[in-house]
Amino acid sequence: MGEAQKHDGSPRIVDTAQEWVVTATAVPFEGKKTSVRTDDVVMPDGSVARRDYQVHPGSVAVLALDEEDHVLVLSQYRHPVREKLWEIPAGLLDVPGENPLHAAQRELYEEAHVKADDWRVLADVYTTPGGCDEAVRIFLARDVHAAEGDRFEVSEEEADMEFARVPLADLVRGALAGELHNNCLVVGAFALTAARSGPGLDSLRPADAPWPARPFEQ
Repeated sequence: MGEAQKHDGSPRIVDTAQEWVVTATAVPFEGKKTSVRTDDVVMPDGSVARRDYQVHPGSVAVLALDEEDHVLVLSQYRHPVREKLWEIPAGLLDVPGENPLHAAQRELYEEAHVKADDWRVLADVYTTPGGCDEAVRIFLARDVHAAEGDRFEVSEEEADMEFARVPLADLVRGALAGELHNNCLVVGAFALTAARSGPGLDSLRPADAPWPARPFEQ
């Protein structure tokens, strides 16, 4: 299942949708944006196992690349890990069914006060599928330019953000050296590097490509 043959005869693996039987479910915690769900799931051997996981609306992230091959990054305090992490602009899908491109454009404008004219999908990932259903779509944004008007007012952790434009190669080096840990930054930098060294950026999916993990209207 989830496997097909490539032209050279080797297997082509593909994730597949499945839904095992749930005999009972509960929501012991419900927060402002996320909740915790407990499901009793029937296993292949017939036993029932309890699984606790966070229910998440989904997210978008933007690897914004300028004409000098620098990536726009920001540093933000993340309390659960007690670190200030360098990240790429990112944010939640505000409403179910929201177009992820529109959400990504909003986050790039609000966090970095820039816009971009060229958008592609870099990667779709689940951040921690063993304990959370969060799905993230990472975009590549090019032809970046400053936005007009007043900058979006920030508060809380965002009020302490730092900004930088860093060469893509430095992000890859930092991730491999264990110095950079944000998953969207790492996946985005690696995906862009792989696309360049392989099929090329024209092979990337269009910005409105379907996203089964978080379906949306075109």
